[in-house]
Amino acid sequence: MTETTMLAGRLTISTREFSVERVPVPEPARGEVRVKVGAAGVCLSDVHLIEGLLTPSLLDGDVVTLGHEVSGTVDTLGADVTGWAPGDRVVVKAGHEKNGQVYTMGVDYDGGWAEYLVAPADNLVAMPDDLPFEQGAIIPDAVSTPWSAIETTAQLRPGDAVGVWGVGGLGVHAVQLLRFAGAAPIIAIDPLEEARTRAADFGADVVLDPGDPEFREKMRDATSGRGLDVAFDFAGVDAVRAQAISSLGVDGRLVLVGLSGTPITIANSNKFTHMRKSILGHYGSEPQHVDKLVELTRLGRIEFSRSISGRIPLAEAAEAVRMLEHKEGNPIRLVLVP
Repeated sequence: MTETTMLAGRLTISTREFSVERVPVPEPARGEVRVKVGAAGVCLSDVHLIEGLLTPSLLDGDVVTLGHEVSGTVDTLGADVTGWAPGDRVVVKAGHEKNGQVYTMGVDYDGGWAEYLVAPADNLVAMPDDLPFEQGAIIPDAVSTPWSAIETTAQLRPGDAVGVWGVGGLGVHAVQLLRFAGAAPIIAIDPLEEARTRAADFGADVVLDPGDPEFREKMRDATSGRGLDVAFDFAGVDAVRAQAISSLGVDGRLVLVGLSGTPITIANSNKFTHMRKSILGHYGSEPQHVDKLVELTRLGRIEFSRSISGRIPLAEAAEAVRMLEHKEGNPIRLVLVP
């Protein structure tokens, strides 16, 4: 029998105060499913919400349960829900469309830093029995965001030369997925030696320190002088964007995934135009990307066992936020476990 209250990690938007507290267990409305959370990822976007860099635009009220990377088991079905049964293992997609707007779980409505959550039945994706909850939870966002950036925004072609700036929770999966998609060479750029080593382990052909005085020459050598076809900014740092733009070749495109909140400056706009470079914004992923990634995982084409840097009790969510904010242990993904 389900308890009447549960633990949840709640953020008050007006004050940016975060705490883990007891709240009522939610009841699924028509078309919704209650999910017993198995694991929930801790993302830099959650840190940005707590810090105030991100603010929900569609939240009804001032308080929200964080968590947009979630897996678990079906607990209770709302009215008119078919195709699911209690005990089914599921990944929960991070958002859904309503009235022409996209609502993000853990931002615009309560998410998975809790013992239970409710979500539209259409947001559920069946999860293979042999996929651990921790790995399934991070597919929405940590994996689907870079995959969507690669496939949809960048429209990557096999053989494209690609640079990845920032090899953290998103960037390291980008390296893995770029290898799967046939990018060559894959050049990972990060100031941390540990991150560069990790990038090489995940499939980067070349790793570079952005502060290396010989960076430009090494980038030219790595691309045989032609420059990058695609550059991904997963860091959200102004200096990264300037360096990435200068590393692009003819028709090169920079895809902005990391958030900075500051203006973008093009140092040499004439050269930028002459070489037909472009800058593309990217945010999140679309529902079909999660479906595809879960299926690729089921088929054994990709796997994420190395991505889980730590399992932390839900009650210690604030500590997980601190660890990610300060990059303690250089984590890929920390997950909360109720």
